[in-house]
Amino acid sequence: MHVPVWVWAATILGLLVLIAVDFLVGRKPHEVSLKEAGLWGAFWVVAAGLFCGGLWLFGGSGEAGSFLAGYVTEKSLSVDNLFVFVLIMTRFAVPVELRQRVLLVGVLLALVMRTVFIALGAAAIASFTWIFFLFGAVLVWTAWKLVTGGGATAEEYHENALLRRVRRTVPTTEDYRGTRLSVREGGRRLMTPLFVVILAIGTTDLLFALDSIPAIFGLTKDPYIVFTANAFALMGLRQLYFLVGGLLDRLVYLSYGLAVILAFIGVKLFLEALPSLGLHAPHISTGLSLAVIAVVLAVTTAASLPAARRKAAATLR
Repeated sequence: MHVPVWVWAATILGLLVLIAVDFLVGRKPHEVSLKEAGLWGAFWVVAAGLFCGGLWLFGGSGEAGSFLAGYVTEKSLSVDNLFVFVLIMTRFAVPVELRQRVLLVGVLLALVMRTVFIALGAAAIASFTWIFFLFGAVLVWTAWKLVTGGGATAEEYHENALLRRVRRTVPTTEDYRGTRLSVREGGRRLMTPLFVVILAIGTTDLLFALDSIPAIFGLTKDPYIVFTANAFALMGLRQLYFLVGGLLDRLVYLSYGLAVILAFIGVKLFLEALPSLGLHAPHISTGLSLAVIAVVLAVTTAASLPAARRKAAATLR
């Protein structure tokens, strides 16, 4: 789909306005209630639905279907990301009233980083067809790691190398100082734990982007749809944290469901790359992809909740 520059500009401006409103409403540190999280979560879902409807109206059913499939996939992967966010918040003992600020800044960092990834991915796809094989391999490998227990649902958070280096070399205060990232004490600049937490969220999401960006490119090659699906999925992530944070441990089979989805998209990418080698391969439509994603998520959720109840009952015995 050809998207004029003015449409890109209008879309980015519209997203920035929505982000600014979200930020201004929640600018004062406070504990987010379920009602507030629910209202804002519904707002972002409705906004994504309206955007999808606009794509259907002006672009056609194919573009709308690609956006919906990409949005659902990115949203599903975001739920898995929340496991790690919960662990980071717990690991660094982030005060409840500061968690929404941490998530908002973390999401904005993720959006910037993923925009760069999307631009690089689109350029690579336009120049090198073989990149589909690489993207497919990344997704299949990620799926294997999820199945074998190396996914984001691990019970312990492990700091990455960059974060460990920062914590060793950058002077940091012992306690949080509100929403401040740094303070000056004794004539020197000290970072606060809030800076470390935001860095942890940002670098962790950068690693998540290594599989989520190839996943959505496996559903659509249109950079505009890839960008907007990522943006809408990410901007509802903060509210999702407060809504389902206490329910994440009940989704015991989520990693397996996401593994199936990633492996499916990885295979789809392999099939789409085969014609470049002169080999015929079946085409997997967007409608079929969306159906597979929806069925896998439904089955995963339906199987997880009873299993979680049985596990909780066994623990109480």
